[in-house]
Amino acid sequence: PQVRSLTPLLVVLGTVAVAQDSLLNVCMDAKHHKTEPGPEGQLYGQCVLWKDNACCTANTSVEAHQDQSYLYNFNWDHCGAMPEKCKRHFIQDTCLYECSPNLGPWIDQVDNSWRKERIRDVPLCQEDCEQWWEDCQDAVTCKVNWHKGWNWTTGTNQCPKGAMCQKFKFVFPTAAALCEQIWSGSYRYTSHHRGSGRCIQMWFDPAQGNPNVAVAQYYARGNAPPNSPLSILLALLPLTLLAPL
Repeated sequence: PQVRSLTPLLVVLGTVAVAQDSLLNVCMDAKHHKTEPGPEGQLYGQCVLWKDNACCTANTSVEAHQDQSYLYNFNWDHCGAMPEKCKRHFIQDTCLYECSPNLGPWIDQVDNSWRKERIRDVPLCQEDCEQWWEDCQDAVTCKVNWHKGWNWTTGTNQCPKGAMCQKFKFVFPTAAALCEQIWSGSYRYTSHHRGSGRCIQMWFDPAQGNPNVAVAQYYARGNAPPNSPLSILLALLPLTLLAPL
């Protein structure tokens, strides 16, 4: 009997390995991101968690804490002052987005004037979503999706005409609604817990290391989201094995 050549299989396996590694330790192609992650000893405030390996600069980390920063001219207080206990979650969300080098498995291509890539369906740990909702339920907003639909005529976001300001708990009736809807699907609510290795932590103790490194590795190596380039490549692998000699 003929012996099947292993060359096509090895090529595919090599391609898979390269695709997996390309999802790890990377920065998005977006407005304020560095091209490659690296140490940033002077990161400010809540962004300091990523100082050992960050996609953000020190200046970006400072601006992430401003009520209305030059990053995106976005005003958290569009329906009145946002409570500090709520605002800290949005600061942390900004720090994760701008600084984390561990979001590669969820990077998606977009064609915006201010970024070429975004994140989609990042699996957030249950505690992170629940605490975010708990601390923000009495904050006030006029929109479900904060990515689009604002009135920008003044140069900063204002509620669109006719939009009513309501408490978060009425706009986002559950923690899942908040995490999944506010940034148009950037995050996905999960039942996984912090420390499980299956969900991204917005909050962690840097003295214990960055737990999101292992999470990115888990999803990059065989657990990629459906329809991602890696998952499609893995789906084609059996066809390579069955190909005629």
